[in-house]
Amino acid sequence: MSDKRYFRVMLGRGSAFSELCYKENFIGTDFGIEQDLKNELPENWRDFNKKYIPVFMKNRPDKSKVAAGLACGALWTVSKGISEGDIVLSPKGDGQYLVGEVIGEYFWKENEELPHRRNIKWYPETISRSDMSQELKNSSGSISTTCNLTKYQVELEQLLKGNSPAKIITTDETIEDPTTFVMEKHLEDFLVRNWSQTELGKDYDIFEEEGELIGQQLQTDTGPLDILAISKDKKELLVIELKKGRASDSVVGQVQRYMGYVMEELADEGQSVRGIIIALDDDLRIKRALSVTNNIEFYRYQVSFNLQKSE
Repeated sequence: MSDKRYFRVMLGRGSAFSELCYKENFIGTDFGIEQDLKNELPENWRDFNKKYIPVFMKNRPDKSKVAAGLACGALWTVSKGISEGDIVLSPKGDGQYLVGEVIGEYFWKENEELPHRRNIKWYPETISRSDMSQELKNSSGSISTTCNLTKYQVELEQLLKGNSPAKIITTDETIEDPTTFVMEKHLEDFLVRNWSQTELGKDYDIFEEEGELIGQQLQTDTGPLDILAISKDKKELLVIELKKGRASDSVVGQVQRYMGYVMEELADEGQSVRGIIIALDDDLRIKRALSVTNNIEFYRYQVSFNLQKSE
């Protein structure tokens, strides 16, 4: 397996600039930072965020620190984090993804759309979303500007060859009951759609900006967290991790890493962070792990299936 990485990059809201980017062979971002960043891109994205989150919020005082952190993180990723030779997928808005290889360093195109740019060599092939596995669909469908899809490299390479490997298992999560996994693969979307009817929906809202949910599949430096919510009084951020089956004790450390990211990079002064694990079942190991944490809770979900004879 090669050391190239794979990223999904949105080219404007709703893929508005995908045609322009394809025609002129580039990917790019904007986010209201109107200056050449050629000499302003440190190796560590945290250093970039530390300097440019205040700039972003000064330009966009209507935005939250969460939105500012996501914007600056995406700007750094496209401008610096993605390396030459890495592969980019960009949705066209019609169910197809453009695919290309990054072939140049960052450059600034003043007074143009998506002025923070990278040159790219687009492939003649596209990838259809309908051919993707459910997990790849979920990850590539994140509303964030960028997301790392490298864990799906085997599947993506098969798709580029014209194969349809939706049956390939690319996740590192062990599913004890395949039937449960099939039945529950839409757990996250179901929870989001029915959020207001859940117990959590009484006290928390899924994080959103300008009417768009940005708290679903939110990218962090240790992977995408499933759901980020905020209390109705804005004093607490809630990290939610979903497991489509039995949860193991390793998920506790995973949630703690996400919580650490949210606390250090996204939380405003005075905000606290709490975690919740939602799974079909638990065991003694996860109970032991949770017994020594005071800010992570466990919830079980239940599936009900009924048949009623028509009268």
